Amino acid sequence: MDFLSDFLTLFLGKLQSPTLGFLIGGMVVAALNSRLAIPDAIYKFIVFMLLIRVGLSGGIAIRNANLAEMLLPAVFAVVIGILIVFIGRYTLAKLPGIKTVDAIATAGLFGAVSGSTLAAGITVLEAEGITYEPWAAALYPFMDIPALVTAIVLASVYVSKKKSLSKEEYLSKQPVAAGEYPTTRQEYLSQQRITAQGYPRQEPERVKIWPIVQESLQGSALSALMLGIALGLLTRPESVVESFYDPLFRGLLSILMLVMGMEATARLGELRKVGHWYALYALVAPLLHGFIAFGLGMIAHYATGFSPGGVVLLAVIASSSSDISGPPTLRAGIPSANPSAYIGSSTAVGTPIALALGIPLFIGLAQALMGS
Repeated sequence: MDFLSDFLTLFLGKLQSPTLGFLIGGMVVAALNSRLAIPDAIYKFIVFMLLIRVGLSGGIAIRNANLAEMLLPAVFAVVIGILIVFIGRYTLAKLPGIKTVDAIATAGLFGAVSGSTLAAGITVLEAEGITYEPWAAALYPFMDIPALVTAIVLASVYVSKKKSLSKEEYLSKQPVAAGEYPTTRQEYLSQQRITAQGYPRQEPERVKIWPIVQESLQGSALSALMLGIALGLLTRPESVVESFYDPLFRGLLSILMLVMGMEATARLGELRKVGHWYALYALVAPLLHGFIAFGLGMIAHYATGFSPGGVVLLAVIASSSSDISGPPTLRAGIPSANPSAYIGSSTAVGTPIALALGIPLFIGLAQALMGS
């Protein structure tokens, strides 16, 4: 009971943090039909600034860090990204009325990472004075790219098999006119296109992995983060970070959270398009994925000394769903999937759950289990 009461106290306390307050404020403002609006160009600029700052700090930390310490969390990030897609493939896709390609695309989007949710998690940790490895932000691509690649590969394999089965079923139902049956063995082999070397091999359609990776790397969010990491690794940007990026970081994030709260409320109507099963998945999946990552992060904590703050960040990026680079990547890689299904479930339910519940939940859990 002591653990439960401590956890609930910590969790409720995190809900009162300024960062989450702006998120909830944005949701309330939008629900009241306010005319308040933040131009899209400003939103994109804020996301860019936040990710550059996160990348710079991560690059500086990687330059000064022991890379062996990053190995286990990075491996876990890859495993989590792939596992999330398979969970969606064999849970959401099995529900009545759900198309398999739509379920795979949705799982891919939830396996990919939201840069803004990552930035929000970092800011809340810093506001609470919780230490974390600055290179933890570099776990972003280790989870994001494998999730998107896995989703597109699974969808491509499924569509190819479905086309093959449909073709065989069609041919089996075709009537054979009188006199069309083969009368000799040679004629039969000729009709079946069987040669002395045996049956002709039908080459399956190959899924090209590199274009998927390239599309992910070229996404605006991941590009900004990777640019920041590269600059942090190869240059000495400490003075710029301290004098320019650090003072602006929390202020910019408060505006971002306000915009995301307004956007989340505005997209609630899209739930009518995606159906109740998607809404249920989007409600449960962020927390389930975060708990899986939290558990693996705990293993890294006891095995390598991975900090409690690092464990929280791993859980936060696992609970997030891509809001910038993921949708266009999936739209190009799985064109047969319905964007309303995966984008609607993510933006209307998944992102608010990850931000408003996931971040304070995992911080409170880390403090209850590992201390501050």
